[in-house]
Amino acid sequence: MTITMITGPTRGLGRAATLAMAGRGTELLLVGRGGQALTEVAGEARARGATVHEIGADLSRLAEVRTAAVRVKELLAGRPLNALVANAGAMSSDTRQASADGYELTFAVNYLAHAQLIGDLLGDIDGRVVLLGSNTYSANFWRRLLGVPEADWRDPLEIARPATGEKSPGVKGSGVAYSNAKLAILYYAHELQRHAGDRVNVTVFEPGWMPGTSLGRGAPEFAQAIGRALGRLPGVSTPERSGPALAALALDPQWAGLRDGAFVLRDRVIEVKPVAVDRERERRLWEATAEMLSRAQVG
Repeated sequence: MTITMITGPTRGLGRAATLAMAGRGTELLLVGRGGQALTEVAGEARARGATVHEIGADLSRLAEVRTAAVRVKELLAGRPLNALVANAGAMSSDTRQASADGYELTFAVNYLAHAQLIGDLLGDIDGRVVLLGSNTYSANFWRRLLGVPEADWRDPLEIARPATGEKSPGVKGSGVAYSNAKLAILYYAHELQRHAGDRVNVTVFEPGWMPGTSLGRGAPEFAQAIGRALGRLPGVSTPERSGPALAALALDPQWAGLRDGAFVLRDRVIEVKPVAVDRERERRLWEATAEMLSRAQVG
């Protein structure tokens, strides 16, 4: 039996992917905030025939991420982890907000938490690492029309620093922070593959545009209402449509050979924009990430 770990399994895309994986004969390790939501999705997965383990962890706290990795190792008991799905995400509405370790919250949850978790478990993985990406790192006509900001890449230590001042940078600032975190995931995927070796295949999954999901629960109510309305349009991605595609990327034989940070938009591989492939930025991110995680552990 294969063993699959997924973060953020309680809502939206993560919940849909978890339930899709539950009927595929894999043992599931669910990493998310402890509580009723985690218990409920674990129960639903068990009802579909899966062996399920709940691992409570707040991904905005790197100490809890490290503890979760220790628990995963205990549950593996020397067996390989066949798939790690780094699904959990957040988009803080105020980029002045810091994680427990002092890093900008969107960057901390989307990127740093998973870098910590994957780093701690890399020696146990024999299979796939699937990271959650987004096309928001680059602007196109529709994103400009909707006011979705693209990434504004700077040194990773600067990106990870919370904003300052009496006034929040607002919606644009939070959008840039989210796009920066997603660009970091692309850079990390490429560098991770270089460090991981032949036993690990690294890919990035883009679920498609999913307005109205719980990712934006920190946004103003009017923005959430617009998102919910847009989410009902034909052809727009939903957790119910994209969740099974994420499960397939993690488990199905057709994706077994995909690696090197390949970018999968729902069910097809697409080329990333040139800005998303930069060897020097990737090397610097890896170096800065090690520094940030080490600093958090000492703190």
